[in-house]
Amino acid sequence: MRGENLATSVELPAILAGVESVEVVAAHHERATVRVGDVFLKIDGDQARTDAEVAAMTLAPVPTPEILWRTPPVLALAALTGSALGRLGAPSTESSAAWSAAGAAVRRLHAAPLPPRPGRGLDELAAELDSACQWLITNNVLPADLVTRNRRIAEAALRPWTPVFIHGDLQLAHVFVDGDEVTGVIDWSEAACGDAMYDLATLTLGHTEHLGEVIAGYGTDVDLDVIRAWWSLRSLRGVRWLVEHGCDPSAPGCEVDVLKTQAM
Repeated sequence: MRGENLATSVELPAILAGVESVEVVAAHHERATVRVGDVFLKIDGDQARTDAEVAAMTLAPVPTPEILWRTPPVLALAALTGSALGRLGAPSTESSAAWSAAGAAVRRLHAAPLPPRPGRGLDELAAELDSACQWLITNNVLPADLVTRNRRIAEAALRPWTPVFIHGDLQLAHVFVDGDEVTGVIDWSEAACGDAMYDLATLTLGHTEHLGEVIAGYGTDVDLDVIRAWWSLRSLRGVRWLVEHGCDPSAPGCEVDVLKTQAM
């Protein structure tokens, strides 16, 4: 899920003496990522999650950041070249070729041997959808009719699928490009066996205008109705997660706007 972008400087602890500041890239109640020069430090108290991330990066047939060292609870990664494909809530300045290259990279991932980590099953996803919708309505976070309409759309994602190696949180901010080349994909902590359409939906969430370019790069048939269903399901779950972690899902172009567009 998307963490709050803090982009600020703070005083360094003694162990980083000699460096003037660190940039807080993302931080929420579960974990944080800070940048020190060309090194990213991911701080996570859940070492099982970090174990899964390291394993996925090792297996993935796409570029990933170099692992510099690991001293729990910190994982140190080298910075990637290039820039993020875009950000949720802001127009992407990258070319059509870059978006197609991202689609091709996702296809390579999905064609790879399955990772050992199982993903969420249909029953678990259905329960998460039920819980998220009930929470949104009970706490008056979103209008009930908006939640209900999106829930109906989301249910199309809850069908059997052939599992593939998915990234699991393939936000466009996690894909780095340089020109028309993908230079790396970051944040693999949710990687597992799962539905290919979920990765494609996550990559294009809030950027439907680039879906055709991603599909062209992906190179095989996709189910557009299921991709749209995942837009609704991910956004419904995402609003709750973001609110509970002190982030704002109602920023222009973000999850709440996605749900409004879906309901139209």
